[in-house]
Amino acid sequence: MKILIAQIAPRVGDINGNLGLIHQAMAEAETSLSDLVVLPELVITGYPPEDLLHRPAFMATVEVAIESLIASSRNSCVVFGAPRRDGNSLKNSVFLAQYGKLIGLYDKQFLPNYGVFDERRYFEAGNGEKCIFEVNGWRVGVGLCEDLWHDELAFRQAAMPCDVWLNLNASPFHIGKQADREALVRRRAKAFAAPVVYVNPVGGQDEIVFDGGSHVIDPQGNMLMRSPLFETSLDTVDLASVGVRQVVALPEPMEQLHKALVMGVADYVLRNGCKQVVIGLSGGIDSALTAVLAVEALGAANVLGVLLPSRYSSDHSITDAEGLIKNLGIESIILPIADGVTSVESTLADTFASWEKSEPDITEENIQARMRGVLLMAISNKTGRMVLTTGNKSEMAVGYATLYGDMAGGFAVLKDVYKTDVFALCRWINRNEELIPANTINKPPSAELRPDQKDSDSLPDYDVLDAILSANIEERLGVDAIAARGYEKAEVKRIVHLLQLAEYKRRQAPPGVKITPRAFGRDRRYPITHGFWE
Repeated sequence: MKILIAQIAPRVGDINGNLGLIHQAMAEAETSLSDLVVLPELVITGYPPEDLLHRPAFMATVEVAIESLIASSRNSCVVFGAPRRDGNSLKNSVFLAQYGKLIGLYDKQFLPNYGVFDERRYFEAGNGEKCIFEVNGWRVGVGLCEDLWHDELAFRQAAMPCDVWLNLNASPFHIGKQADREALVRRRAKAFAAPVVYVNPVGGQDEIVFDGGSHVIDPQGNMLMRSPLFETSLDTVDLASVGVRQVVALPEPMEQLHKALVMGVADYVLRNGCKQVVIGLSGGIDSALTAVLAVEALGAANVLGVLLPSRYSSDHSITDAEGLIKNLGIESIILPIADGVTSVESTLADTFASWEKSEPDITEENIQARMRGVLLMAISNKTGRMVLTTGNKSEMAVGYATLYGDMAGGFAVLKDVYKTDVFALCRWINRNEELIPANTINKPPSAELRPDQKDSDSLPDYDVLDAILSANIEERLGVDAIAARGYEKAEVKRIVHLLQLAEYKRRQAPPGVKITPRAFGRDRRYPITHGFWE
């Protein structure tokens, strides 16, 4: 059996565009004389279509597309995912079409309802009465994404004689995800005593990135084929070619992180009708990394760097930012904020003087950050450039960010990247040449909103902070369990308290690329107003 694995990049809601990608894959399957061409889950709509599924006009368009796709099928059986109306309910389904006819239909049995997934809001589960279909004399088993992860279903399917199992996916990226997928498919292939074909899309969709990594594993657990991560590809595998391997190597973790962030930026900006971005450059590591990623995603000609020095900005802030600008070859401007800040402070002076709490504090610091936000958003309005914010996950976790200041913008590139990973990624980017000035990486992090300010004035060292945050967010450990790892309990309690307090800020933050198992937002949903404090 020859199978074409279509690792393509569908776009949510772009039915005609997605059909075009599917037809290209079908044409390649005919040319290569493939028995099957297999596409991702919900490929016609893109994933996740969310409440578009509730629009009658949307589903009517989907149904027309399904019919046209079935009618255009030829010698190669096309296996694709799409939603379908079943009476008053919706099903997440796989369609098998050949010779202009529908020859198989399967409804997803296990609907994920955790993390970024919300399928029970839209779909009803299938009963799994039929999951094996005959194609050119071959017995072909079919499943959808979450179905593969359930041992109960796998146990039943292992008892069904089958020549190959197909699993259609829309599985988002996070660091380490591909290894988990391949380990699972290896177990299933051995249990099924048949090859398993795992197909996944690529591309960014709002906060999630699909990394591809489609693969085929034989009944002995050997990898027959692996498509590249973060790239579209049409790969043909012949199950009769014993010993033939088409395995693309997996990128190292830092490279995967890098590719995910670049793809997330490119697809969010471009798919939302923008071509250019603007970034406030402070001379610090977060804005430097954001600029590097933006240049790789969009090209240097489409990135504008804005230096926004204040009365507290150090000389190295300017020189480090200028060094980065030169290395990247991007356009830049300088807009000092001192006069604007002085004007706002003057306007508020009499009001503040009449109150008991009149001494300068974080209020004045935030005025500086908000003045920068005002100027960046003005440039955005005037030029149509999207503002990329530069805050990282560590800062967003503990509220070390200013609403309507450094949080103002259209896309938060580093929103799910811990500060320690920011440092690691910058060093990885500089592995061959110094793209990011060394001083930017090596100097102590500072918001520079007051004299001699350092992040360490109010936060523990980032290796400690990130370890505490990761334990609480990703591992869901409590204060006592985290303290048992050797951290001071009072400090752990303070950090967890800051994490809870900052929820109202995160609700107002722009979307950003998900790269950890539990990103803020859809993965981690906490109430703003509540009465439980650990």
